[in-house]
Amino acid sequence: MLPDRQKCLLALVDALGGEVGNLDFQKLLFLYCHEVEETPTYDFVPYKFGGFSFTSYTDKRRLAERGLLANEERCWRLTLQGRAAARVAPLTRMRMDQFAKRQAGLRGDALVLETYRRYPYYAIRSEIVERILAGDTTTLLAVEAARPAASQPGLCTIGYEGRTLESYLNRLIQDGVTLLCDVRRNPLSRKYGFSKGTLSKVCEGVDIRYAHLPELGIASEERRNLHTQADYDTLFSIYECESLPKQTEALEKIRRWIEAGERVALTCFERLPQQCHRHCVAEALERTARQRLTVAHL
Repeated sequence: MLPDRQKCLLALVDALGGEVGNLDFQKLLFLYCHEVEETPTYDFVPYKFGGFSFTSYTDKRRLAERGLLANEERCWRLTLQGRAAARVAPLTRMRMDQFAKRQAGLRGDALVLETYRRYPYYAIRSEIVERILAGDTTTLLAVEAARPAASQPGLCTIGYEGRTLESYLNRLIQDGVTLLCDVRRNPLSRKYGFSKGTLSKVCEGVDIRYAHLPELGIASEERRNLHTQADYDTLFSIYECESLPKQTEALEKIRRWIEAGERVALTCFERLPQQCHRHCVAEALERTARQRLTVAHL
């Protein structure tokens, strides 16, 4: 059984004629998600050529492994099995067909240009923006205006619970984070994008350094049977009294990063900081900072 979002990919490729170049499809998927869907199937980040979804490319590999898409780097092409599997609700397919008809003459640089004009934020990290927007002063200014302000050195925290990889990365980008500090004991996740290998790679792709300090984590067996805020508070009280005081070297490393000009984000799973030990780490750094430090919870 295919996930709905993978069915959406197959059906959109089918509506677009069964074969679409990589860059064209990524831009068309971006426009479809932003302008047709009420709840976008995929989120995107500003990347090398504009809006990009890491998740969609992971789905592409999975669909190729199942023989539903051709295993080709430069294009998205349905196989016969993929065409047979490209089934979505009739209303969804009608909207896809209408979208494909509207975008029929828009490909290549013209398609990229149109996405940059409509959504300048997603062009802020583009490597081709100067060429694509040559002479288009209005859109170039809009791209500059969409660029987050230069980051101030400091500290924030963020959890990935309830977030897609792309929405998580966008929050980091918009806050000006330059270094993501993973404070999980075991940086593994069943959720796509948040295991150490993938997370470090995608952070590098959006110019955010990644560092892992497992010594600041809490063992998974200590995190069982947490049902109320009182349970969390008890765990964190023990952590602050018994574990955190032993981690002076790790805390000093974070202090040095901030003093060197980095905006550091401490990250773990839980969305709410009061249910995650990262707030204990942040508070310890705030108390012992050599200069005033204010912590933001993203």
